Amino acid sequence: MTKTRRLFGTDGIRGKANAEPMTAGIALRLGQAAGLLFTRGEHRHRVVIGKDTRLSGYMIEPALTAGFIGAGMDVTLLGPLPTPGVAMLTRSLRADLGVMISASHNPYEDNGIKLFGPDGNKLSDAMECQIEALMDSSICNRLAEPHRLGRASRLEDAAGRYIEAAKASFPRGLRLDGMRIVVDCANGAAYKVAPSVLWELGATVIPAGVTPDGFNINRGCGSTVPEYICAQVLEHSAHLGIALDGDADRLVLADEHGELVDGDQILGMIAETWHQAGTLRGGGIAATVMSNLGLERHLGALGLALHRTKVGDRYVAEHMRTNGMNVGGEQSGHLILTDFATTGDGLLAALQVLAVLVQKQRPASEVCQVFTPLPQRLKNVRFSGASPLRNDHVQAAIRDQESRLNGTGRVLIRESGTEPLVRVMAEGEDADLVADVVDSLCELVARAARPQETVA
Repeated sequence: MTKTRRLFGTDGIRGKANAEPMTAGIALRLGQAAGLLFTRGEHRHRVVIGKDTRLSGYMIEPALTAGFIGAGMDVTLLGPLPTPGVAMLTRSLRADLGVMISASHNPYEDNGIKLFGPDGNKLSDAMECQIEALMDSSICNRLAEPHRLGRASRLEDAAGRYIEAAKASFPRGLRLDGMRIVVDCANGAAYKVAPSVLWELGATVIPAGVTPDGFNINRGCGSTVPEYICAQVLEHSAHLGIALDGDADRLVLADEHGELVDGDQILGMIAETWHQAGTLRGGGIAATVMSNLGLERHLGALGLALHRTKVGDRYVAEHMRTNGMNVGGEQSGHLILTDFATTGDGLLAALQVLAVLVQKQRPASEVCQVFTPLPQRLKNVRFSGASPLRNDHVQAAIRDQESRLNGTGRVLIRESGTEPLVRVMAEGEDADLVADVVDSLCELVARAARPQETVA
């Protein structure tokens, strides 16, 4: 039987900073436990730690560092760096473990911890369960002897190494000369590296969201506020807008007309381009249950398959490794291109789009909108206490509402892995019907989530 994880969600540990589970004490314990688990053999063991720009990173980073040092691991601090940069340097430096301190697209009040194995891949559910079990055990008597304590040092050129790796993913011989690009870094981890990569490849760069102050990460900018990048593209008459999230592992785009391009469209465009070039592997792509049916139909017309996984880019990555695929991702903008990276990388995905624009000499509006999406609607219902999805009446209503779509669409309801939310999604041929199905289910879920009045 698979053990249930208590601390880890779909993307590491996440929560409000300085409140459980995102406290210095738990971070210390996590460093100790993960350090012990990954201390194997007689070599000097190393962990690399990166972070985004949140104020609470100054609390979590030293706590993790102390835990790893106490477990006998050397710590290499990378400073602010995109999540994929941490994964890349974990492999490049032959580290035993990689850590990213970030709550991704969440506001500054939150923070999180993501762990990578020595291969640069996110840890499996089973491995996270082992870490939790160690954290719950008496590990003080297993920590390193004084002469085996680790040391901490800082890698001064971490950003430069990532910049060079990102540029190497862009086709040799191509440049971005003549292109005006707005890049919104969400006041997050990519605030230095993303504009630098684009500028060094020849683009005229209009940077936005590049003045982090510890509090403004994702505030009014970034991939979760797409209207901002769309407006910036129009204001600056840009050829393309790139919006990253707080740790730069996902993106959305805006074409030259200020029209949004989501992760599904980017996946479809890259899959089609690579398929035509003969470089797409695995006979299709991997995406989650959230991806639009329009994408699935478009790929099917090309003779390609869409393999669906549960939500979470690490589940997409696991499926890709198992099935020999090199393109996958999420509608939200996590794009995994394993020819270049082990995890989602918003900047690398944007560079692949830019390469097509340069090669075809066509505007983004013609290249990036590769299929007509089916009407899809997603709404969130916040709850406290037990999940309303455990209610039998809710489950019956879900089946009833899905039957209204008459086989031309689908209903998907799930709990968020990072917040106390129920996500209600439906899609189908009829936009009005889809909207009514979602609204009806949201009302029912909200009613089931309310505390029941007791009768005296």
